[in-house]
Amino acid sequence: MSKANNFQRIRELNYLQKAVLAAAILERMTPNYGLFSEATGFGDEQVFRNALNLCWEKLLLPKSKISLEKQVEKIEPNVPELSDFDMFGTYPAIDVSTALLGFIQGLMTKDEIEFVNVAKISQATVARYIEFLFAQEDVIPDNKQVREHPLMQYEIEVLGELIDFVEQMGRITSENVKQLKAQAIIDGQTNIGLAIENM
Repeated sequence: MSKANNFQRIRELNYLQKAVLAAAILERMTPNYGLFSEATGFGDEQVFRNALNLCWEKLLLPKSKISLEKQVEKIEPNVPELSDFDMFGTYPAIDVSTALLGFIQGLMTKDEIEFVNVAKISQATVARYIEFLFAQEDVIPDNKQVREHPLMQYEIEVLGELIDFVEQMGRITSENVKQLKAQAIIDGQTNIGLAIENM
């Protein structure tokens, strides 16, 4: 699957398909925040978890009285500042925050571009992680090395499979949303290959 191909496919999905796909990608990203929080003692992963669960609920029951604004207010104080932490894990934690806040914004304003951006942020997290791995060996990778790295190839493959799943879902029901969530984390790891615990 070429990268452009995946993003092209996402753009062709309808509003609701894009939204559930973005939520599924966030399922893979959110545990990165938990690992950062555990390592630094900063922030509360539960805030992110609850917000994402409420977003799923809002997608299934659009008329529900869930206040997405409240979720934004809860997430914002938990977004780490890069300058406060001297560890790589800060980047994926900020990416999760950016992706989730953008996703909620997209739900509030019905802006599909925000949903496409979640997939882009996820790939950017993977690219940055690959660059970090190369840097450990004093290598500055070029775009080709990043693109062909097994982690990036895997990210593209997983995204392709999630798009396949969403394309075949038809009407969005709690049953197929449950299957989509399971599909997103079936391999037991986050988008950068860290083990997801307690799933």
